[in-house]
Amino acid sequence: MKSIVILISGRGSNMRAIVEAGLPARVAAVVSNRADALGLDFARSRGIRTEVVEHGGYASREAFDAALAAVIDAHAPDLVVLAGFMRILGPQFVARYAGRLINIHPALLPSFPGLATHRGALKEGVKIHGCTVHFVTGDLDHGPIIVQAAVPVLAGDDEEALAARVLRQEHLILPQAVHWFVEGRLVIDNGMVRVNGMPEPQFLFAAA
Repeated sequence: MKSIVILISGRGSNMRAIVEAGLPARVAAVVSNRADALGLDFARSRGIRTEVVEHGGYASREAFDAALAAVIDAHAPDLVVLAGFMRILGPQFVARYAGRLINIHPALLPSFPGLATHRGALKEGVKIHGCTVHFVTGDLDHGPIIVQAAVPVLAGDDEEALAARVLRQEHLILPQAVHWFVEGRLVIDNGMVRVNGMPEPQFLFAAA
């Protein structure tokens, strides 16, 4: 059975979605850069090992990345999942886990990378917004896309309402992407992801 390490910074709702999905994999540890991350309490309640590597204790990004990698490697994961992990990881860290590091981003990449994605979507007046699971590369919020989900932007939406609608889809597609990975069904070919045994495309649209 493949093992997973999940990185979080806050409430860990996407981590919880993975744990509760009953996937054929073992969550070896949940790691946070914040000791007060609420998601750690949930992990502990499920008997999952938790670790904290606080970024403020390191003089540089490189030093933090090295410490984080050491903690991750102690659990020998097959897959590392960034599930609301709010730190930019350096190129050496990303290269270390190439092909086994995935991220959930609250926008339809390549649109709206970075922070404040829902604010950006509302400001630009887009009619469709959503979320993306992708392999992590050295370019921020870029990398081969595994699966996306879209939601309509409704009249009267504010950031909170739109974020909640997108989050419901995040909780569906991130466990699905992890499931495909641990089953060995994800293939990266010329920068594109193919899911063996699945028709194209890997996309979900929510009516509301």
